Amino acid sequence: MPRRSKGPRLWLQAARKDGKGNVIEQAVWVIREGSTKRSTGCGPGQIEQATEALRDYLNAKPTKRTRDCDPSSVSIADVVAIYTDDVVSTHARPKETAARLNRILDFFGDKTLEFLNKKTCNEYVKMRGLAAARRELEDLRAAVRHHWEAGLCIALTPVVLPDRGEARQRWLTRNEAAHFLRTARRLRQTQFGKKTDRATAQHVAQFFLVGLYTGTRAGAICGAALDQPTIGRSWIDLENGIFYRQAIGRRKKKNKQQTPVRLPPRLLAHLRRWKRKKISIRSLIEWNGKPVKRINKAFRSVRRAAGFGDDVIPHALRHTCATWLAQRGVPTWEAAGFLGMTEQTFIDVYGHHHPDHQKNAVNAFGSPRQFPDRYNETKRERPGSNVVKIANKR
Repeated sequence: MPRRSKGPRLWLQAARKDGKGNVIEQAVWVIREGSTKRSTGCGPGQIEQATEALRDYLNAKPTKRTRDCDPSSVSIADVVAIYTDDVVSTHARPKETAARLNRILDFFGDKTLEFLNKKTCNEYVKMRGLAAARRELEDLRAAVRHHWEAGLCIALTPVVLPDRGEARQRWLTRNEAAHFLRTARRLRQTQFGKKTDRATAQHVAQFFLVGLYTGTRAGAICGAALDQPTIGRSWIDLENGIFYRQAIGRRKKKNKQQTPVRLPPRLLAHLRRWKRKKISIRSLIEWNGKPVKRINKAFRSVRRAAGFGDDVIPHALRHTCATWLAQRGVPTWEAAGFLGMTEQTFIDVYGHHHPDHQKNAVNAFGSPRQFPDRYNETKRERPGSNVVKIANKR
């Protein structure tokens, strides 16, 4: 029976010496695949560069699409390559997906599918951390399933995900929101240790207002067009005051309901003013006349200047909007529709902020105790006080 191939892998080739013990060839990392060897040109202390060379080697190899393969003969690098070619390009942020898959390849790239189990997945979690590892393993699980559904493997190898971390519940009070917004508007550029008159976070203030008033996710806000509907982007109808959060032409996601939302009058007035003064021309969030694709870096700058912790992230605006709606007593079905989530999700996550939450149970302790009726008869059937019972005497 032929020996099973281990796939491409790094191997430290020892230094070669002549008969007198003199080194004629230094030790070097090589890429071994079967009986072939390929030098990386990296010495023993250059493991990171050698790993990079192995990744480039795997990416340059033609992708194998042999049907009905055994998991022990299928390279994880091939599985990821096929998934990248077929699926990743259709994602909303393909570059981010590709970056996550590259980190997967750093750990699993020289392994086969049979290497995947609970133990190895837990080792990856320890190396990367819970939140990052879970998201990256989700991509690996999708790649493995895509490979199996294409008929390229005879068995679906399980990718064991760690338990979800505790959900973020950070929301801003009205004073905190006012402080953050005031900081964003007043933030100025610093040159040579002195502040100038150039505002650097006006676009963050715009983003903050839209997220606070509508509870919309950051991607839909940054991708919103103002002038006209655009394929692949969300759109704000300033004339009718409606924010179409679902990108036009993009497939809807089951777990993210990007439903249209009516804009509150105060926010709509801001949007029309931004358009009129050419603060926002074609896109809702712009910086130096160009659309802002990601707000994270600028948001962190304002957060740091305002003195908030790392728990205040762009998604905290969605939590804040939902919490304020619950605190104001908005009916759960209406608040859920406004935010683009199911009513049950709204009740489970934000229901405890609602003034009617457990109201009957709380009021039960303040109301007088209700005693049960002592009589089984109705009031009409009960004997009057002037009725004398006559005992039978025999």
